[in-house]
Amino acid sequence: MTLAKHGDHIQVHYKILLEDGSLFDSTFTREPVQFEIGQNKLHLAFEKAFIGMNVGESKTIALSADQAFGPHLPEKVVEVSRDQVAPNVELQIGQRLKMMGCSRRAIMVRVVNFSESSVTLDTNHPLAGKNLTLELTLMTIL
Repeated sequence: MTLAKHGDHIQVHYKILLEDGSLFDSTFTREPVQFEIGQNKLHLAFEKAFIGMNVGESKTIALSADQAFGPHLPEKVVEVSRDQVAPNVELQIGQRLKMMGCSRRAIMVRVVNFSESSVTLDTNHPLAGKNLTLELTLMTIL
């Protein structure tokens, strides 16, 4: 049997579970994800978990918040003027928006609060501060 190694192109299925067991995301109901191990296109711990696995093998790994997406940083919750958000956007608490960051790159933010004059946005990764369990299956080595 061939074991997955650095540089291999692979197809995988995964589930991301939160600490309370609730499902955050899963590919098991859609097409598998394809990537090259070591290209750092996905989270490093996620990529490394497939090294040494056989096709068809599954494993479960637990990641602390620090190993996953780091702590939730209060300084990444910012208040901006309402005119920084497109006027046609009907805001809702918890809503995800794509905005231009300081480096002129698009970033995803979450609406925490809003008024007529300002919007409070959380720019942390949605999984920051959360312990995760990953259920992984190596489907194919291409």
